[in-house]
Amino acid sequence: MNIGIYGYGNLGRGVEAAIAQNPDMQLVAVFTRRDPDGLKIATEGAAVVHTSDVLSWKDKIDVMILCGGSATDLPEMTPALAENFNLVDSYDNHSSIPKHFAAVDAAAKKAGTTAMISCGWDPGMFSLNRLYASCILPDGKDYTFWGRGVSQGHSDAIRRIPGVLDARQYTVPIENALARVRSGENPELTTRQKHLRECYVVAAEGADQDEIRQKIVTMPGYFADYDTTVTFITMEELQREHKGLPHGGNVIRTGKTGNGNKQVVEYKLTLDSNPEFTGSVLVAFARAVCRTAARGDYGCKTVFDVAPADLSMVPREELIAHML
Repeated sequence: MNIGIYGYGNLGRGVEAAIAQNPDMQLVAVFTRRDPDGLKIATEGAAVVHTSDVLSWKDKIDVMILCGGSATDLPEMTPALAENFNLVDSYDNHSSIPKHFAAVDAAAKKAGTTAMISCGWDPGMFSLNRLYASCILPDGKDYTFWGRGVSQGHSDAIRRIPGVLDARQYTVPIENALARVRSGENPELTTRQKHLRECYVVAAEGADQDEIRQKIVTMPGYFADYDTTVTFITMEELQREHKGLPHGGNVIRTGKTGNGNKQVVEYKLTLDSNPEFTGSVLVAFARAVCRTAARGDYGCKTVFDVAPADLSMVPREELIAHML
């Protein structure tokens, strides 16, 4: 499979590293809004191309993996690129996924392409576990906890605020709430009762920090529903204290089976590198997109639409023999 990467930040580099671990794929081109001559990538032989030339690669790429941000990039990028490419994105603004799906579905069905959206670990892997557990335990409740870790999407949303040079946003689960859920108590928890958000921001010289703080804590879909702290630091502090991109989280469903027995299902991730893991998920689903498109199944897809065997490079017979 010939893969293209559209955008080469932390996530793009994570995707590139994942492609190198999948022998049935090769990276053929990285598309960037920067000067291609000034961008060095890790893959020998792959082209570095300005995004303005992307259409000249239409027949050379089986799946394009989009590595833009959810705040402003993907709502425009994904429908536009779906007019010419099979693709995968990691759109993660949960409340706006139905709107994003509709826009991408219309573009992909018109063009005869297959476009997978909201693919990563949440939404993505966590979404699958929520679905599986809710089907198995219909009499129950779902709980999702993220962190403690750096959210790439939320950090990107802060960086889009005028006057912000760089930022890291940590999502922090509230331990008391997590313990209550694991005990099978089935508590009613508001968004604010489950997580805190910690923001570390480097502001431009002369920028109004009070205005930046207000824009962060009132940002709908990202921070408005949480207790959010904003700490302004220097670029040196950010690079020294917050250079890593760890993350993780838990999906838990608690419920009762037919005779009233308490059951708890938990799926947990502990990640040293959020972008490398997310990139690895995107690459696995790119394989499924390629196979889905080859069957003529066009339009917008989500992780709910993919058969697990389509994710694997291992033949179906071997999966049945060794993993079932």
